[in-house]
Amino acid sequence: MDWQPDEQGLQQVLQLLKDSQSPNTATQRVVQDKLKQLNQFPDFNNYLIFVLTRLKSEDEPTRSLSGLILKNNVKAHYQSFPPPVADFIKQECLNNIGDASSLIRATIGILITTIASKGELQMWPELLPQLCNLLNSEDYNTCEGAFGALQKICEDSSELLDSDALNRPLNIMYMLQRTQDHDENVALEACEFWLTLAEQPICKEVLASHLVQLIPILVNGMKYSEIDIILLKGDVEEDEAVPDSEQDIKPRFHKSRTVTLPHEAERPDSSEDADDDDDDDDALSDWNLRKCSAAALDVLANVFREELLPHLLPLLKGLLFHPEWVVKESGILVLGAIAEGCMQGMVPYLPELIPHLIQCLSDKKALVRSIACWTLSRYAHWVVSQPPDMHLKPLMTELLQRILDGNKRVQEAACSAFATLEEEACTELVPYLSYILDTLVFAFGKYQHKNLLILYDAIGTLADSVGHHLNQPEYIQKLMPPLIQKWNELKDEDKDLFPLLECLSSVATALQNGFLPYCEPVYQRCVTLVQKTLAQAMMYTQHPEQYEAPDKDFMIVALDLLSGLAEGLGGHVEQLVARSNIMTLLFQCMQDSMPEVRQSSFALLGDLTKACFIHVKPCIAEFMPILGTNLNPEFISVCNNATWAIGEICMQMGAEMQPYVQMVLNNLVEIINRPNTPKTLLENTGRLTSPSAIPAITIGRLGYVCPQEVAPMLQQFIRPWCTSLRNIRDNEEKDSAFRGICVMIGVNPGGVVQDFIFFCDAVASWVSPKDDLRDMFYKILHGFKDQVGEENWQQFSEQFPPLLKERLAAFYGV
Repeated sequence: MDWQPDEQGLQQVLQLLKDSQSPNTATQRVVQDKLKQLNQFPDFNNYLIFVLTRLKSEDEPTRSLSGLILKNNVKAHYQSFPPPVADFIKQECLNNIGDASSLIRATIGILITTIASKGELQMWPELLPQLCNLLNSEDYNTCEGAFGALQKICEDSSELLDSDALNRPLNIMYMLQRTQDHDENVALEACEFWLTLAEQPICKEVLASHLVQLIPILVNGMKYSEIDIILLKGDVEEDEAVPDSEQDIKPRFHKSRTVTLPHEAERPDSSEDADDDDDDDDALSDWNLRKCSAAALDVLANVFREELLPHLLPLLKGLLFHPEWVVKESGILVLGAIAEGCMQGMVPYLPELIPHLIQCLSDKKALVRSIACWTLSRYAHWVVSQPPDMHLKPLMTELLQRILDGNKRVQEAACSAFATLEEEACTELVPYLSYILDTLVFAFGKYQHKNLLILYDAIGTLADSVGHHLNQPEYIQKLMPPLIQKWNELKDEDKDLFPLLECLSSVATALQNGFLPYCEPVYQRCVTLVQKTLAQAMMYTQHPEQYEAPDKDFMIVALDLLSGLAEGLGGHVEQLVARSNIMTLLFQCMQDSMPEVRQSSFALLGDLTKACFIHVKPCIAEFMPILGTNLNPEFISVCNNATWAIGEICMQMGAEMQPYVQMVLNNLVEIINRPNTPKTLLENTGRLTSPSAIPAITIGRLGYVCPQEVAPMLQQFIRPWCTSLRNIRDNEEKDSAFRGICVMIGVNPGGVVQDFIFFCDAVASWVSPKDDLRDMFYKILHGFKDQVGEENWQQFSEQFPPLLKERLAAFYGV
């Protein structure tokens, strides 16, 4: 006979659940005390599961809350539940996983997972077989509930599921069947299981023998369904004249300017675009079987790499050349999804596949053209590595035509793909600049609202990629009038300014003095945007009931464009700064509560320090303490930019930096010594840099201008200093930092003795130091060798890796 509650006890528990939803803190306190008391009675947990699973007449929040309190009890003291109580709870969960309410199903799923994670998977042998059996149910709720529970168990107990202790009970074959279910919702749930499994460490071992069945099923799921095609207006080929509705346009967020250093590792292996695996139908932002299947294939490609291809290649051939456009389109998506994981294995096939994909760019179906844009962008790195006439030129020509396509979805996909190509090709595009600019400028007059914003990005990326090559009168004449026209049309409070200002920031940096004719109105407006935002923030702080909080992105984007102007125009920016109150505004921005505002402020301060120190110098006494307090690695980008600005200020101040050294030195030494400071992946360059490189450069510069103050601490930072700068390419910043270290070693030679091998290694990282810097290295290396004597030096240099030994012998004769 099942356990039955006592009616009075049940009413008491229900009252308690109702009270616990009260916002009153006094009531909450009483509830907590009462819960403690009731937890003394073992069958209190029976009442909780009873309310969750049996009292269907109660409201859902109360039932769910009962389950969540029970979950906490399971977490805290499941081991002390009497066996009859534990058995009753487990049975009720399995009997009610198909509850009519999705909230209750989810709550029961969480409860099952929590019990399973308490080591109960071994003690509950019927759990997984029963959940798998429930997947066969005709009832949708039961299927969905069982799936949800299985997925959570996979996430929480992956190691145990793969251990021999359980004999690997998950019936993968069963899941393969469900992924092909005619009910798309069931198929989607099953497909999510593969996505979850693919992200577990056990994936390779568990799935290797099932790829032969799984891959065709995932590939099949990547076709557009009929309903997708209707929603995507797949039969509408030309819609460029139809204005966008405002809800089509995703809100944009500006990424604040980050100071970076050129690094040896030109390009990381992984794709830097987090949203890369999102194929082209993001208007259909609803998660669906196609997207889930593509995401699962992408992750599996990264797990299995080339081992995936024997299962895929035979399918691909049939798909890519299929007469039905829907099938062909899915094949192109498959090719894009595996690009990152299977790149090495795909290389032999690309000379044949890339021309076929370029042909698909002119397919008569818009959805085929748009997916071809995306997939080609995933192979852009390979395209650029080949001789330009082979693939780059035909791809660029065809993509530019697609930028002017009559279909808005294709325009968008082509613009995004072209931006990726620009990042990969960089100066390879210089010979075609005239043609590229003609196309992008023509698109200005053609595009509706949403794609205009993507066009700004393509222009900004072009400027970043080709740099000063853009500074030619003919190019400026093409590009600037439409940009300035947009600039004049937009009001100060229009958020479309964000992408336009980002774009202009890149253009100003690239054009250098070519931007001079346009700089005054642009500069003035940026200052106005900063001033307005600060004023609004002040009013909001004083009278929050009367004023709205300002959108500080306006100020951040404006500060970043001012940085772009300072960097591009150099000394020419001096007159603009002289005629404005930017230094006063900067003082306020540097103290803003929002980290991104401070981050952009310090970038601007560094750029102004390089461009027109005459205006920065009078503010140094006020600015330095603020810079010192922002050397907090919790906000790594703020910290990096503040550190970089301090280094630039050192180079301008020289010995006058002396009063400020103590404000910043200890923090910098602490930062550079932080264990495994994370490697940051630089957003726009795709280069890895070690965040400790910027503190290292600034410490070197501080030591260069104030050696007496910094050299005594040499021993505390020399090792991490050397390791973080050995991978930075030769440049001005590295040059000044190494001069600083040499001067400090002169003041305190003892500080480097214990870590001298690291110094040798850092010196050997230079490819071509300037002559006088090479002399400094030579003197230090030979001084050390003479000091220790030939025999000790021989013993010491035995520790060197062969390459280091060779380089030091060749360049410095030691």
